[in-house]
Amino acid sequence: MTDLAPIMEKTHEWAAKYAKKKGFILNPDEEMLMMVIEGLSKNKHAHGKQYCPCRLRTGDEEEDRKIICPCVYHEDEIENDGNCHCSLFFKV
Repeated sequence: MTDLAPIMEKTHEWAAKYAKKKGFILNPDEEMLMMVIEGLSKNKHAHGKQYCPCRLRTGDEEEDRKIICPCVYHEDEIENDGNCHCSLFFKV
């Protein structure tokens, strides 16, 4: 098994920068946050893209592009629900 630590570190740094830029916060539950970061990192390692770990890939590259984090749904989900479906990003 590949050591995901370096990928997870980069993913976490990216997510924190993105959240700050967009005016979001990362999930305050550290355990849940790290589960999502790990899922994104596993997808990055296995598929070359950080697909949302809470969504299923279809195998259709064009369709699956929609679920590369940050997915096309995240801003509406955060606005309407207070967080994205994966619970990575939260409304401040």
